[in-house]
Amino acid sequence: MTKSTTAVICGILLSAGLFLLGTEVKQGLNSISDNQRVVTVRGLSEREVKANKVTWPIVSKEVGNDLPTIYSNIERTNAAIVSFLKSNGLTDAEIAVNAPQVLDLQADRYSSNNVPFRYNVTNVVVVTSSKVDKIRELIEKQTELLKQGIAIVAGDYQYQTVYEFTGLNAIKPEMIADATKNARQAANKFAEDSESELGKIKTASQGQFSIEDRDQYTPYIKQVRVVSSIQFYLKD
Repeated sequence: MTKSTTAVICGILLSAGLFLLGTEVKQGLNSISDNQRVVTVRGLSEREVKANKVTWPIVSKEVGNDLPTIYSNIERTNAAIVSFLKSNGLTDAEIAVNAPQVLDLQADRYSSNNVPFRYNVTNVVVVTSSKVDKIRELIEKQTELLKQGIAIVAGDYQYQTVYEFTGLNAIKPEMIADATKNARQAANKFAEDSESELGKIKTASQGQFSIEDRDQYTPYIKQVRVVSSIQFYLKD
């Protein structure tokens, strides 16, 4: 075999190798390009749940000019409130009697000098319980204390009844799965409309859970919400 023939054969083989290499590179680039086709969707999951913890401050006030007398009245008031709560099924562990808050109106430079009483004392008994339905019943029944001469103060923004839901960890997995399912449904619809097929998940970001009152009239019903953001690959 002559040198020229060998050179021709080597040239043909080299050309064929470069052609095959170029084909493989093109296929690889097409594969990379296909893998970069993505769609980002959001999946929402919501639940309505009942509060499982309630904090109920029972507020009363005493006014007067003689502190010992005021404190005697407070002790009687506290005893009556605690008795009312225990007679309706609550325990010592659910009841806390706070220290009275004393306001000396004569010492307050912003108050009028014509106030009829020197001292205004706020008394708070706090109920913290998981018996949400029971507490709601007692809130309705607290007028029974009026029959004992105990005036319960209502509407004070500092002492609002607070309902909480503390069972988030128990429903988290189900809600995350639900949000992912909803996101996949949206992505499938997008893929169908774009004449593509849905691939695997590329990235996923779980949103923050929020717990809010369902509305202002039923604070003991909570709405739990989470939004997950998921990115899927698309393929032809």
